[in-house]
Amino acid sequence: MIDGAYFVLVVLGVLGTGVVAGVFCGFSTFVMRGLAALPPAQGVAAMQAVNVTALQPPFMLVFIGPAALCVAILVVTFVVWPDEGAVELILASALYLVGTFALTMAANVPRNNALMKLEPASAEAAAYWPVYVREWTLWNHIRAVASAAASVLYVLALA
Repeated sequence: MIDGAYFVLVVLGVLGTGVVAGVFCGFSTFVMRGLAALPPAQGVAAMQAVNVTALQPPFMLVFIGPAALCVAILVVTFVVWPDEGAVELILASALYLVGTFALTMAANVPRNNALMKLEPASAEAAAYWPVYVREWTLWNHIRAVASAAASVLYVLALA
């Protein structure tokens, strides 16, 4: 049975991964669509501003905090190995760490870095913008689903 500090840790995992899922879902369903509707120079400039803001402590805490919780939950799960929920806890942690955190580093961050190098009003930016929106959003959909699935698995581990 999961109880005490371990229970609190898993509940925080539910909340953290769920919040990240919500942020990514919002980006996929309306923020990126809104930015894509802008002329390329405006969309690029807006996304560049978003990417700078995303590197600030408030979002970094929201994004990296659950990754740290996932690692802690993994460690505690392997040490304690509860009678029920161990598989769900391991899967949830792995799903967030690989499907959200690592995927961000492998797919979204390189696209953000490429976008940051462009002058928003340039022909190069205008050509890259639709590719960026399509690819970045696809990977973001996957991150949103992975985060949501991790949250659900943590809940199932507590059930």
